[in-house]
Amino acid sequence: MEACDLNATEARRLMAQKALSVTELAQSCIDRMNLVNHAVNAIICSDPDDLLKQAKKAQQAIDQGEPLGALHGLPLSVKDMVDLKGFPTTFGSTIFKDNMATSDDPMVAQLRSAGALPLGKTNNPEWSAGGNTRNAVYGVTANPFDVTRSAAGSSGGSAVALACGMTPLATGSDTGGSLRNPAAFCGVVGFRPSPGVVPGHTRSIGLIPLPSSGPMARSVEDIGLMLSEMIRPDRRDPWVPMVEGVSLHNASAYRHLPDYDLSSAKVAMTTDFGFAMTEQLIRESFSDKLAQFSSVFATCDDAHPNSDNADRVFAVLRALNFSGKHRDLMYQYPDQVGPNVKMNVEEGESYSALDVVEALEGQTTLYRHWQTFFEEYDFILAPTTTISPRDWHELYPTHIDGQPTQSYYHWLSMAYVSTLTGHPSLTLPVGRDKNNMPFGLQIIGRRGSDLSTLAFAKALEALLEKTPELARPRVDIATLSWSPALKEAEGFMGF
Repeated sequence: MEACDLNATEARRLMAQKALSVTELAQSCIDRMNLVNHAVNAIICSDPDDLLKQAKKAQQAIDQGEPLGALHGLPLSVKDMVDLKGFPTTFGSTIFKDNMATSDDPMVAQLRSAGALPLGKTNNPEWSAGGNTRNAVYGVTANPFDVTRSAAGSSGGSAVALACGMTPLATGSDTGGSLRNPAAFCGVVGFRPSPGVVPGHTRSIGLIPLPSSGPMARSVEDIGLMLSEMIRPDRRDPWVPMVEGVSLHNASAYRHLPDYDLSSAKVAMTTDFGFAMTEQLIRESFSDKLAQFSSVFATCDDAHPNSDNADRVFAVLRALNFSGKHRDLMYQYPDQVGPNVKMNVEEGESYSALDVVEALEGQTTLYRHWQTFFEEYDFILAPTTTISPRDWHELYPTHIDGQPTQSYYHWLSMAYVSTLTGHPSLTLPVGRDKNNMPFGLQIIGRRGSDLSTLAFAKALEALLEKTPELARPRVDIATLSWSPALKEAEGFMGF
């Protein structure tokens, strides 16, 4: 195993013990990026020399016995939706292809202050609008398990960078599954927290917390470690619970996740929440996997909360979020805005104030149904995605098992239902599906119970790692290294 393949927690422990140097880890990540990034296009801009400079300083701090941050010496990749000083922030939009960040986003600054060492930016679709990571600035990002297939989105670059060992930690963001879906497609872990756990100071509609940033890594323990340094008080996000300027979230508790007794868990399982268009292959893969370990729980019932009208509610509220800045950009730069953003803006213009009121009321109804359901159950297990990874040339799935989808985001329904209700949701890699592609298991906990959700996920991860066909799948690095450059593929650039 190369140093870059170590999980963040293990690498951090070895560096603190001086059994691994920070520069050795940084160089290993750089070498891996140089070896395979041409085949997948995950990291779209980087500064290896600066990373090595950061690593040398971090190693000096260890050698001199200085206090170390929780993420000290760990290379980090940053999604191209947030600022990383000295790097472009394009949002995947040609309008902003020359937009250079002059300072770090507060989230990035927080991670850097904890010792994380940014390597570069990762790819995402234009304005994160889409479940396939491709745009007209940097092109497409391919799935590392099959470079002809999609890495999902919108945090596809981050998921691929993690799966390939380019960095042990990466940032992601999520509205309809934007960090969970690529984590599922690429065999890594992604966590969407409850509203207010990770501040979202840039949300244009701050009181409707559909978008959320979250950690991405290769293990649940690493997710907890990274999350501990993403939690902070920030009055700009009205969902962050604060009293006298102090956050009510205990960030340090996530650095060492508590034990969880799986045999005490009351679990519900579902393949569709009663409405999602989940393809038969995914249903069968989910059922086959659950059959191998569901007996460990106290109960595991085929049940789900009432999720009626979730498609309509999400459609309206998502369009509402695209009806401000994105609408202005579409009319100001009509030739530089892609089809997904245009669709959302045009959809938003078709809704009335009454549609918005009904959607907000519908969201409230969904929320209350879910709270009642979680009085009986501790967790819900479900597939993260409705489909197995498809050809990346497909902008979005227009059909699932022969049935037409309603929009470019309709196939994300297994993830966006928990977005609407504000429950913490984690994607855990569980072997491969019947197409031999990574399978992501979605674990949904009670709203606000992020710590116990991660503890449960960590215990389940440890159990599954004992069975090879249920363990996290690994990328064939040798095959990727010999693969042709993705940029030479037909259709690489554009939407």
